[in-house]
Amino acid sequence: MQFICTSFFCKFGGIEFNKLSTVPSLSDIKKVAQLIHGVVKRTPLEYSVPLSDRYGAQIFLKREDLQTVRSYKIRGAYFKISNIPDALRPQGIVAASAGNHAQGVALACAKMKIHGNIFMPKSTPIQKLDAVRFFGQDYI
Repeated sequence: MQFICTSFFCKFGGIEFNKLSTVPSLSDIKKVAQLIHGVVKRTPLEYSVPLSDRYGAQIFLKREDLQTVRSYKIRGAYFKISNIPDALRPQGIVAASAGNHAQGVALACAKMKIHGNIFMPKSTPIQKLDAVRFFGQDYI
């Protein structure tokens, strides 16, 4: 079978998936929110006095560092991997990242019980490698 991927869709055999050709609607966003619920934490906005003072505006920071994997990367990784058709899941996934995305992919793979390989640069800090191993459990 032939596997084809472009920036808008992927096709394996006769199956197309992860196609994005329009701006997501509010309904689409709500569906994604339901999908990632329980995996992704709802994080607060925090008012930043120093940034607000510096720029003369009300600046709020989205505290994505409070996610399990310490970044927003779990949102995209989980959503993308969850859209892999069931027929392709046994083949696993491959990703490349130096850290935060790798942690999101690892956690998503473990949650969905999909095996994956993550390629990381030799210069990746040991704490990032350890975190990927931790979040990926036996699936990475």
